[in-house]
Amino acid sequence: MRSLRIRQRRTTMSALNPPSPRLRIALLALAALIVAPDTATLAVAGELPAIAARQRAEKKSFTDGEIVEGFLKTAFGAEYHLAGRVDRIRKFDGPVRVFADGDRADRKAQLAKVVADIGKRVQHLDIAMIDSSEAANLRVKLVRDRDLFRTISSFYGAEKAREIRTSLDPQCLSGFRKNDNFEIEHSDVILTVDNGDFVFLDCAYEELLQSLGPINDTTSVPWTMFNDNVSMGYFDVYDQYILNLLYDPRIKAGMTVQEVRALLPEVLVDVRAWVKRVNDLAE
Repeated sequence: MRSLRIRQRRTTMSALNPPSPRLRIALLALAALIVAPDTATLAVAGELPAIAARQRAEKKSFTDGEIVEGFLKTAFGAEYHLAGRVDRIRKFDGPVRVFADGDRADRKAQLAKVVADIGKRVQHLDIAMIDSSEAANLRVKLVRDRDLFRTISSFYGAEKAREIRTSLDPQCLSGFRKNDNFEIEHSDVILTVDNGDFVFLDCAYEELLQSLGPINDTTSVPWTMFNDNVSMGYFDVYDQYILNLLYDPRIKAGMTVQEVRALLPEVLVDVRAWVKRVNDLAE
């Protein structure tokens, strides 16, 4: 059973939900840039101007209701699913090992920092980069923009790739395969490497996080990167709440909305304490 999410190519700054595809906000670079490794470090540290500005303006205080709403709207459902039910919790039930497949060392360095940042901020998620494709259960394919359609075809077949390109003109995408217990067995992420630092980091954070389970997008929650009208480029506090709720051991793959609702008040107390500590949030 496979679920898939796709980000459309964006032509202004801020993946698949037919029949009304939605534009997201981001200014595409006009040419491919070769980024030095020290620039990659600065970018993930939030020192790109576009990212730093978003961090300064970020909302960090939320009610329980606001957090629960975003969690339920992203952890259940799917923008686009190829098979299987989408009304249950989906998550990895074990370590997540990420392999980067591509020839851009700078992008691999940025991706490794994104993965490390996610691992630092999600308490019960064991996620790390790995050098072996065979041992990985989350594979990130790094491609040139001109090779994106061919790569999508190799992953999902020519017919589905044509449908995706015709409807949405995607910029990056992710998907996962789950078993009958709704445990994610394998995720794939496809990222383009030649559309600039901000677009790469924005795509990398969103697609990696969604490949861990919260694959549904929503336009009704203004604080999440899983909103087609929002771009971040970093792991914001609101989405840390969502991922920490999902990966709390009490929230199990296969749970229904009703089962999760019963546990959320208890789980949220512990998640709030963790997110506050890891982000050094004020009372």
